[in-house]
Amino acid sequence: MKSYKCISVIVILLATVFSGCRNCPFCNNIFYGDQEADVVIYGGTSSAVIAAIQVAKMGKAVIIVTPDKHLGGLTSGGLGYTDGGNTGSIGGMSREFYEKVYQYYSKDDSWRHEKLAEFEKKSYGKKSRRSDNQEMWTFEPHVAEQIFDGWISEYDVRIFRDEWLDRESGVVKQEGRITRISMLSGRRFTARVFIDATYEGDLMAAAGISYHVGREANSVYGEKWNGVQLEAFNHHKHYFQGNVSAYKLAGDPESGVLPCISTAPSGKTGDGDKRVQAYCFRTCLTRNNANRIPFSKPDNYDPATYELLLRDLKLGKTDFFQKFDLIPNLKTDTNNHGGFSSDFIGMNYEYPEASYEKRRKIIKAHQDYQQGFYYFAANDKRMPDDVRNEMSQWGLAADEFLDNNNWPHQIYVREARRMIGEHVMTEHNVLNKEAVEKPVGMGSYTLDSHCCQRYITEEGYVQNEGDVGVRTKGPYQISYKSIIPKKAECTNLLVPVCVSSSHIAFGSIRMEPVFMILGQSAGTAAVFAIEEGVSVQNVNYAKLRKRLQADKQRF
Repeated sequence: MKSYKCISVIVILLATVFSGCRNCPFCNNIFYGDQEADVVIYGGTSSAVIAAIQVAKMGKAVIIVTPDKHLGGLTSGGLGYTDGGNTGSIGGMSREFYEKVYQYYSKDDSWRHEKLAEFEKKSYGKKSRRSDNQEMWTFEPHVAEQIFDGWISEYDVRIFRDEWLDRESGVVKQEGRITRISMLSGRRFTARVFIDATYEGDLMAAAGISYHVGREANSVYGEKWNGVQLEAFNHHKHYFQGNVSAYKLAGDPESGVLPCISTAPSGKTGDGDKRVQAYCFRTCLTRNNANRIPFSKPDNYDPATYELLLRDLKLGKTDFFQKFDLIPNLKTDTNNHGGFSSDFIGMNYEYPEASYEKRRKIIKAHQDYQQGFYYFAANDKRMPDDVRNEMSQWGLAADEFLDNNNWPHQIYVREARRMIGEHVMTEHNVLNKEAVEKPVGMGSYTLDSHCCQRYITEEGYVQNEGDVGVRTKGPYQISYKSIIPKKAECTNLLVPVCVSSSHIAFGSIRMEPVFMILGQSAGTAAVFAIEEGVSVQNVNYAKLRKRLQADKQRF
């Protein structure tokens, strides 16, 4: 026993001495350790969690390594008012998640700020909580995270948080297979199959997989809704509904352009570009005084940033609070709504391929902008009295995101990179005009792109562009070939989030329930690739489909 104690003391002393020696392979192996599993998943999104649980259920060793400190991505990061579309198309563990939400809110002690009976009386409560199927589609952020963490604990999944992929030289490939990935910390991970379940597609890109950023021209895939959409302003309410001058002094170009407006050419309808749809935070707000933190003035606050909001409201806008979507315990999932809102349009173009440092700056700029938007609306005396008075009653929920000053830990990356894989999903698939091969799940949500730019018209007015809302013709199938790379590029990687799709098709696919569906499908395929000793491209589809159906996936 004494010898073991001596060894322990020596190890601790060595760890102390060499703790700063992260680039030394000897120290990495001893103190940071090369980690090995059958499947390694990079990312902490909802898709990553579901993929990991599925692999564990099928008896294989799995590791999640993620730059995130919190699991669940947007699902636990504020998006508690589920973009479900036709929820009948949601199956497998994705549906099980919403069943777990139902079970959680069936307990009396889950209702701290209102009663279950009160929630169920309201229209949004009746729509959200369905006793017939025992499922619930709205929830608080911390509840989602608790469910994900509970799943990980139940299946004893190894997880390494706050670990960042070395995107320059951290992916080692041999004969078309990824053999190892390395983190900036020095940790290294080996596996037989890898899954990139990030919103950004960092592992995919570092592995040399083909991908696209921005909007393809309509001509690329013969689509209508993909490229620049100058005539789409009647589709949604995220456009300026009247003539709003783009200049500091209305009608005077010499006075300069207002903040948050691009002076670049808009492009022509159907053109492709590098613009991506706007990001924001899905904030959890409340006007329950017992749980409310008033909006505070953010860093770099400048009220001039929000002049366009005043001009928009002067047009008679009356739906400022429409997307304060209510979730349990008197809270909201608050989303962008209107010509000038929480979307920081045009300020995210660099994000998909930016360095980690640059991404942090972009995220901080988005946070400053959105916090300033709330502060301005609640406090600026130029705001219409009715809007300002109501907004001042709202604030951040004091019992959410406790380690981040009650602000969401996940920015809403609506799109970043998109793989160009074995099959590219297009609007023809999503609108059920063309069938897909080898389906592994379903989507159903509207072709939904938020605005991609805010430009100046020839008349000198400001207008948004890129917001599209086109309903699908019922649920549609998503191809297995859209979550795997081309065989010539990599044979042991699956990509269930940055799926192979056009910009506008991704606008429908990019919903959290679908990411969970595709995560489960990716996890299943990874196990079969290992068991069959084949590439992910050569997995026996009949066997894959049979297992997915047994696991209640829907087609």
